[in-house]
Amino acid sequence: MERKTFGFLFLLLLVLASDVTVKRAEAKDCLTRRHGFQGRCLFDRQCAHVCRSDGFIGGQCRGPLRKCFCSRPC
Repeated sequence: MERKTFGFLFLLLLVLASDVTVKRAEAKDCLTRRHGFQGRCLFDRQCAHVCRSDGFIGGQCRGPLRKCFCSRPC
């Protein structure tokens, strides 16, 4: 009986220990308006492609007038 109890407690300890996760600090992305983008920004993919060609990590269309904003780590 002691062996079963020990095994159960050990298994329970493993399950609880595996549930504990270490939280990483996520870097926030800063957005910069790309003034060279002509016209309205209709597709995020197009904006992201232009931003990546300028050295940013991505881009997205934002705002009511749909302007292209490029993103980079802060």
